[in-house]
Amino acid sequence: MKHSDYIELKNKLQRHNYLYHVLDQPEITDYEFDQLFKKLLDIEAVHPNWVTADSPSQRVGAAPLDQFNKQEHRQPMLSLQNSFSMEDILAFHQRCQKFLNSEKTIEYYCEPKFDGLAIELVYEQGLLTAALTRGDGLVGENVLSNVKTIASVPLKLHTDNPPELLEVRGEVLMLKKDFQSLNESQQESGETPFANPRNAAAGSLRQL
Repeated sequence: MKHSDYIELKNKLQRHNYLYHVLDQPEITDYEFDQLFKKLLDIEAVHPNWVTADSPSQRVGAAPLDQFNKQEHRQPMLSLQNSFSMEDILAFHQRCQKFLNSEKTIEYYCEPKFDGLAIELVYEQGLLTAALTRGDGLVGENVLSNVKTIASVPLKLHTDNPPELLEVRGEVLMLKKDFQSLNESQQESGETPFANPRNAAAGSLRQL
């Protein structure tokens, strides 16, 4: 592997990262992106001196769009790494044991992953004051006005004694039946249908 090949791979990932996280217009599948990203990580493990601050491995998502107000996360909004083999899972388990400094049995709870747009809801004195996308993990986009259209998101906490500050993190997602209805409407109006439910949810939330 030449350094120029590494630079080419890094630039390719940055482009696909921008298409996916910022424009919501992916050109490759999640699996194809993950494989490219894993290749990058493998190269950087062998050549750590090649790693620069702009490497996709040093970022969580992508830079926020300029059209939205940007806001810093009080705590970094990080992301989990993917695993592709039993070796990856065992390595994760060993890291957990090392972090806990314990040989006791660790129990894990697994569930299907909802694929949507990561969001952080900020409540101050019980009122919803901000709704931030992950962005680059440190600074996100405040899409509060659009999040307020989601009926399941409370605009005010249902308590007489709310905490001074509460930050809730989760996923904004679209069910498949709603995705199908949306795409039918898109096609009937002559507009381009969304590629998948994740991009439909992200595109709907981040429309201006």
